Amino acid sequence: MTVSAAGYALLQRLPKAELHVHLDGSLRPETLHALAVERGVALPVPDLASLGDFMRVDDARNLGDYLARFEITLAVMQDAESLERIAHELVIDSAEDGVRYVEVRWCPTLNARGALSLDEVVTAVHRGLRRGERETGTVARSIICALRNLGPSHALEMAELAAAHRTLGVVAFDLAGGEAENPARSFATAFAFARAHDLAVTVHAGEGAGAESIREAVHLCGADRIGHGTRLGEDPSLLAYVRDRGIALEVCPTSNVQTRVAPTFAEHPIKAQHEAGVCVTINTDNRLMSGVTLTEEYARCADQLGFDLDVLSALSLQAFEASFLPLPERRVLRANAERDMALLRAEFGGVLLDTEPAGASA
Repeated sequence: MTVSAAGYALLQRLPKAELHVHLDGSLRPETLHALAVERGVALPVPDLASLGDFMRVDDARNLGDYLARFEITLAVMQDAESLERIAHELVIDSAEDGVRYVEVRWCPTLNARGALSLDEVVTAVHRGLRRGERETGTVARSIICALRNLGPSHALEMAELAAAHRTLGVVAFDLAGGEAENPARSFATAFAFARAHDLAVTVHAGEGAGAESIREAVHLCGADRIGHGTRLGEDPSLLAYVRDRGIALEVCPTSNVQTRVAPTFAEHPIKAQHEAGVCVTINTDNRLMSGVTLTEEYARCADQLGFDLDVLSALSLQAFEASFLPLPERRVLRANAERDMALLRAEFGGVLLDTEPAGASA
């Protein structure tokens, strides 16, 4: 299946929810360049024209190589003005891509290398998110991440920070980073704190390690959702458990191919997971490093995995349902999305996603 120009336009307007996108991996190339010039930060390439291509990670051998590019973006994310601008622009860009709800995640510790306190980092990001929400109507919330390589005490500090800023719009606590060297069980105290303070929990798992990483995230950390979950199929019993309890996977297919956890997009396990009844959602992970928008991710799922409009619409609705918003707000967003999907179908009539030959898609 090759997505036609009309089909792409339909997918772009399809109401979508983005549940897994990293702030420090989703800058506009022109913003990264401008901030670097303003702040005297050296970039690895001399001009804006080549910066976007350089930042797209197509040469990673593993997750570690993929994450190395983040030091470049973090160098320009150490002041309140930059953080607010980047967060604001991410909401604007998401809204233009048909995203009605976005959960933006990041680790504030990485933005407090200079003069900013952790509280100031969180406040600056939320100023940007709120401004973007006011201007576009796209609802924006945040997830605070701890990093495995920084240890359990750091994770507890991030859980405490998340709980302290729930009124600003923090909806969950997350654990990210290399799984194999830092198993989730080491961070049980931080997750216990988050759950005790009524925060939702998501955990990066099944990306840098196997299904045992997902098992720990679910059973020892109490994960409500799993970030990636690519290798869930290695453990059929755990897959059934995740399916039966509606634990959603935040799937990022392009990123998973870049980090070599999936050999190709066409071989990504999201299709098998969906067919097995697992609640899967489609996400970008990092718009800059993966060089992808959410509409492009949906279009690739159509092109490479054969997902038709019915499947993509159903997965989009699943993402609204799996969000960490309060239930009444979730229901309203989902109902509005379902209504607008019906209007889109009526407007586009019989447009299919496969009406043009290969090479003609957007």
